[in-house]
Amino acid sequence: MSNSNTSAQAWPAASVLDGAYKKASWHLIPFIFVCYLFNYLDRVNVGFAKLEMLDALKLSNTVYGLGAGIFFIGYVLSGVPSNLILHKIGARRWISVMMIAWGGLSACMLFVHSPTSFYVLRFFTGVAEAGFFPGMVLYFTHWFPTQKRGQVMALFMSAIPISGLIGGPVSGWMLSHFSAGQGGMAGWQWLFLLQGVPTVLLGVGVYLYLNDGIAQAKWLSAEEKSAMQAALAADEQERAAASNVGQTFGAVIGNGSVWMLGVIYFCIQMGVYAINFWLPSIIKSLGFESAVTVGWLSAIPYLAAAVFMVWSGRSADKHRERRLHVSLPMVMGLVGLLMAANFSSNALIVMIGLSMATMGALAALAQFWSLPAAFLGSAAAAGGLALINSLGQIAGFVSPFLVGWIKDATNSTDSALYILSSVLLIGAILVLRVPAKLVNR
Repeated sequence: MSNSNTSAQAWPAASVLDGAYKKASWHLIPFIFVCYLFNYLDRVNVGFAKLEMLDALKLSNTVYGLGAGIFFIGYVLSGVPSNLILHKIGARRWISVMMIAWGGLSACMLFVHSPTSFYVLRFFTGVAEAGFFPGMVLYFTHWFPTQKRGQVMALFMSAIPISGLIGGPVSGWMLSHFSAGQGGMAGWQWLFLLQGVPTVLLGVGVYLYLNDGIAQAKWLSAEEKSAMQAALAADEQERAAASNVGQTFGAVIGNGSVWMLGVIYFCIQMGVYAINFWLPSIIKSLGFESAVTVGWLSAIPYLAAAVFMVWSGRSADKHRERRLHVSLPMVMGLVGLLMAANFSSNALIVMIGLSMATMGALAALAQFWSLPAAFLGSAAAAGGLALINSLGQIAGFVSPFLVGWIKDATNSTDSALYILSSVLLIGAILVLRVPAKLVNR
């Protein structure tokens, strides 16, 4: 009982904290949400460009799958060093540099003319983007304690389905609107240009708008800063007491739990990237030829996922339960993929299955990050989060290449969906091996 009272006394008055968190949420999350929206859009818009680019450049599905996936080789190789640089020089400067670089490289995709140029640009775009997401996860640990991160991460990561919700119709419109070759460029070239330039501008905005931490936030009062810093200190003590992970990067590398979390993240991302890179093609194969129609139909699964992600984040924080809020959505995702594979001739059932798969995979993706963030101390978080993210992002290479290879070999994506369902099941089982006492806070 005495330990409980001591912990309770370590936290500042709820009224001050609530006001500070509300202010921090409104100041940070909407802007970072928009940055992540364009981050994800720049990463996966190649899925829509594919509808025209493959025929224009005479590329096969296997070449596309390799090009879509080679992005993640650069991403994985650069993930840990990029996050360590961010930890050293501050989020504001490094995230600004990353966004300007990957936005420019994404826009340069309009110059692709061969498989080689496709591979090279995708690789270096991956290098440029590598530190953004784990850097943002780390950034939130400097503002919000464990008890607040489920909803914060869900709101932040709802940018993924929103990017699909907005990006699908907009990308379809761009392909249709610029189909006449305005300015001497094809629709897919305009798509890369118009979705890459805003990222460069947002990168400049990051440098001007974000703060590196609570102490630099002029929009918080001294009392609010003190309350938030005290709450983070108390949370760090609780994490250190519960954690079995050392506080150096060497200890992180040698810890089996961290590697298991990387495998779980890989399983989730196998489903996520299959949906992101192949959803437009699967919908088109149902008999919908218009790019605009494909764009609007692809928005449906992402709309459902956006709502479900926010609900799931609130539920996880309310019940202080993390594992089931990851594993059950993964099961939901695999059921959706099986529906899409087993009823591939029925457009309605395929759309329902794709919606379930998108809802489950993306909700699991958002809630997953409450697991490592709950027990990695601040000293280990920079390298640990980047390592887990890099392991998971290997799926970004494996998944699209696997689907593309199977599509070329069988003229169908059904077999690939069966394989991806199995991978999600393995991940859901592994989640339940994470000790509840470490994460259910």
